[in-house]
Amino acid sequence: MDRLLAMEMFVRVVETGSFSKAAGEFNTTQPTVTKQVAATEARLKARLLNRNTRGVSLTEAGALYYEKCKSIVREAEEADSIVKLQQSQAQGLLRIGTSTAFGRRIVVPLALEFMARHPQVQVDLSFEDRYVDLVAQGIDVAIRMGKLADSSLGARYLGMNPWVMVAAPDYLREHGTPKKAQDLSAHVALIYSSVVGDDVWHMHTPRGEPASVPVSGRLRSNNVSAVLAAARAGLGIALMPRYVASDSLASGQVVEVLADHALAEQEIHAVFPSPKLVPGKVSSFVAFLQGRFGEQWWKK
Repeated sequence: MDRLLAMEMFVRVVETGSFSKAAGEFNTTQPTVTKQVAATEARLKARLLNRNTRGVSLTEAGALYYEKCKSIVREAEEADSIVKLQQSQAQGLLRIGTSTAFGRRIVVPLALEFMARHPQVQVDLSFEDRYVDLVAQGIDVAIRMGKLADSSLGARYLGMNPWVMVAAPDYLREHGTPKKAQDLSAHVALIYSSVVGDDVWHMHTPRGEPASVPVSGRLRSNNVSAVLAAARAGLGIALMPRYVASDSLASGQVVEVLADHALAEQEIHAVFPSPKLVPGKVSSFVAFLQGRFGEQWWKK
């Protein structure tokens, strides 16, 4: 027997003074409600209601039980309301996971704007360049680059993350400017080591032909900001996400190399632990992110 349901039925029988009226409220039959109350009395070994032709009345034990049941039913309704409210509105603690560079440069300002729009939301930002298990780490939503491997996650496509090849003007004046992909083998590469196959750079020529060039150099780092700093210092040619190099390109500290060659792009997704029953704080944040990664989003 569902004890809470039995309590709810008992409360409504008392308050309506009728088994049939209570049955109507629960969209069931009068015998069903009668059996629920009788089963409760049998379990408690106490009569709760006096039945007669004029209706029902509480026994002494029934009056005590009614007051407690009424309180329990009210608490249960409030508990349901709290969860439903949380599911429908942006409120509570939102744990966001993302990579270090993308998080610091892109996600932080977006998260701050989201918080300004939703005062009931608190944010916990976690930066990790390694793969993170969302459930194990308690992450509500993560921003990830590349193809999604885990189909059990909920996900929303946000846009594309283009890459760019850059070098300082001083480096190119001293070492020459590459004209084709194969020229890169003779240059000093600054290698961002957080990507698979980091020492082979892939691109398409202006004619659309694929080209893969092995590269080597004096600096390898899993921190893309360090790679950009080395490029600005004239230490070599670097391949990195365009959003990282955008400001340095605009200021002229670095210039684009092989601009007529098409480089790789990564899909950007918001991912969350389950596609079902997504909390309001998560769905609101994901909706806020959608539309933020359109054409040349890194300039906005």
